[in-house]
Amino acid sequence: MSNFGVASAFGNFYVYEDLLLHVTAENFFLEPQISHNEVLVIDRISREISLKAQQDQVPPHASGRLICGIVGIITLLSGPYLVIITKKSKVGEINGQNIWRVEETEILSYSRTLLHLTEEQIQYNKVYLSMVRSVLHTPHFYFSTSYDLTHTLQRLHNTSPDFLQMSLFERADQRFVWNNFLMRDLIAQPELHRYCLPVLHGFITIKTSVINRKTFTWCLISRRSWLHAGTRYFMRGVDSEGHVANFIETEQIVERDGCMTSFVQTRGSIPLFWSQMPNLKRKPSPRVINNENHIDSFSKHFNNQIFNYGRQVLINLVDQKGAEGHLEKCFSEMVQASKSPNIRYEAFDFHHECRKMRWDRLSILINKLAPVQDDLGYFLMLKDGTAVLVQDGVFRTNCIDCLDRTNVVQNMVGRRSLQQQLQKLGILNKDQKVEDHVNFEVVYRNVWADNADVCSIQYAGTSALKTDFTRTGKRSIAGLLSDGWNTLVRYYKNNFADGFRQDAIDLFLGNYNVEENEGVTKLCPLMKKKDMKLLAVRSVKVLKLLALPIVLLIALAMSFYCLLTPPVHTTETIMYVIFWAVITTVTLTVILYFGAEFVDCPKLQEFRPKLKVK
Repeated sequence: MSNFGVASAFGNFYVYEDLLLHVTAENFFLEPQISHNEVLVIDRISREISLKAQQDQVPPHASGRLICGIVGIITLLSGPYLVIITKKSKVGEINGQNIWRVEETEILSYSRTLLHLTEEQIQYNKVYLSMVRSVLHTPHFYFSTSYDLTHTLQRLHNTSPDFLQMSLFERADQRFVWNNFLMRDLIAQPELHRYCLPVLHGFITIKTSVINRKTFTWCLISRRSWLHAGTRYFMRGVDSEGHVANFIETEQIVERDGCMTSFVQTRGSIPLFWSQMPNLKRKPSPRVINNENHIDSFSKHFNNQIFNYGRQVLINLVDQKGAEGHLEKCFSEMVQASKSPNIRYEAFDFHHECRKMRWDRLSILINKLAPVQDDLGYFLMLKDGTAVLVQDGVFRTNCIDCLDRTNVVQNMVGRRSLQQQLQKLGILNKDQKVEDHVNFEVVYRNVWADNADVCSIQYAGTSALKTDFTRTGKRSIAGLLSDGWNTLVRYYKNNFADGFRQDAIDLFLGNYNVEENEGVTKLCPLMKKKDMKLLAVRSVKVLKLLALPIVLLIALAMSFYCLLTPPVHTTETIMYVIFWAVITTVTLTVILYFGAEFVDCPKLQEFRPKLKVK
């Protein structure tokens, strides 16, 4: 494709920029702002979706307002809901195409009343609605009506004319389209494709910067895959199709005078079947599941990765001792067993190598990877669309969560590539480094730290750890304190809130479909189980889930009371303190023993770990 041209990567197909929404008792009317020849009509009663001529379709009395686009349609107990974008903010431009972040959304019910539901169904429907809102409020969702955000520059370049004539939704990399399930009714009708907006979840920043009096645009895009998506502890490892948890493709783009260059990295959970179920312990032990076909899913994963990215350099940052060490050993053995010439494995015990705040030792890893990175290269496209350089593979980085340690290393690898990109575009001189330019260095560090925080919030529920190093280049006491606080918040969310978050993600992505008869002729998974026949079993469960925490709180309160009350008889006071301390210890031990029973587990799908483990 020698005459490809940069602009042709966008094709001739676009999605309508803004829509005028009219609502009546019978219909939703969505009218494109730039075209007055058609209107999308959604019948709220028959649920039929059709495209009609604009003339005389919208009743004069219909209320109208401007919206930014359609996320899709989701069916809950009361019926279908239309999910729309009501507010957006501009992130920036890539090759002159606007990139938007979703700021506010709204969920509109087809049904005008809930009278067809029972009281219990109404309550369940409220929970389902709160789940959808929970996902929509998770930062950040992005879209563009004219630029294909789901593909890297190199993938866009390696396309055919037929591909470029497809709608944005059809041609999108489906791994990163988070409203894929919600759009199924609209995408089924080709005439509606200009209303089908692919929505990306992850992180995007676009900065206009100046170095050596030369202006350029620097962009960082992290695309989260919705395949095998979920929360930190409930979604680990690989599935039977080769999709891994927390898979993120991160692309670094530099644009100057029409020339565009790109460097891509990936991250993802260790591609084995393993679990790490929350159980009230600070760090549950990860366990490799033994009764699964690891090699089959491992092969599927890397066959797909090699097809999409080329050669794979696996950077494994987990501990090489203890529970994490067992995972590292299994991963290494699987790579050796695969005997693939396109896979290279590099293990680096991050915590051991950087112990005692020796973060400068990360240079050992970066220097070791330097020749490999030079060999993999990066993508460079000239103004006329000619690709003069291509990236021949990627670094696939992981730690346990693919968050904190992973982001630190990806930031450093990205910096090394950025220096080469800027030098190639004539922005940096051959003897200059990125860090020599203080103003841009601050921007670079903070963008990567923001990327870490957002990706961490999406998966683990809190901002990332170790971002003080990313932002400043060194570890600090303040950073350690911040990490301590985030660790505590993670502990609470992972044990007592992530069951709901996992359910919300599964509902939004279509991993669970709500049936209209739930709560009437079919058991709703949100319903408390009423079929416990043995009173003793129920009593034990109540004892563990309610009585033990109450006893623990009373024992702690009495211990402090005895310590703080002025002693009348010292020996008697000591005996009281010992007694309540023993009660506290015993109760806490019992709670931790039955820790999994206190965890907020998902209700829509079964997430209990399988019994056979290595």
